[in-house]
Amino acid sequence: QLQLVESGGGLVQPGGSLRLSCAASGFTLDYYAIGWFRQAPGKALEGVSCISSSGGSTNYADSVKGRFTISRDNAKNTVYLQMNSLKPEDTDVYYCAASTVQAMCVMYYGEYDYWGQGTQVTVSS
Repeated sequence: QLQLVESGGGLVQPGGSLRLSCAASGFTLDYYAIGWFRQAPGKALEGVSCISSSGGSTNYADSVKGRFTISRDNAKNTVYLQMNSLKPEDTDVYYCAASTVQAMCVMYYGEYDYWGQGTQVTVSS
């Protein structure tokens, strides 16, 4: 069974940090681009970051540039999203997704066909 499982979410104060993990089971992530997306209730899915299959190309939403860093460890079959200087507006459910048709980094959710269940990130004092 092909699965992506996110972890690392939680409650953090403004200015704090979290590291989200996206672990794959049932398939290897080596050949696939991985994206992180987020969604608040009643709002559209927003692309946060993506990384190419090789790890050589990354992209970030303007709202998180300079604060978030995406990385991948293919040996561990895991992709990470390091989130620093968190703001209340970063509060969302965060999803990771894998694209089996795209090796390049793309921020469009329609290019991704495997999704995790999501992890809640809440930034509040």
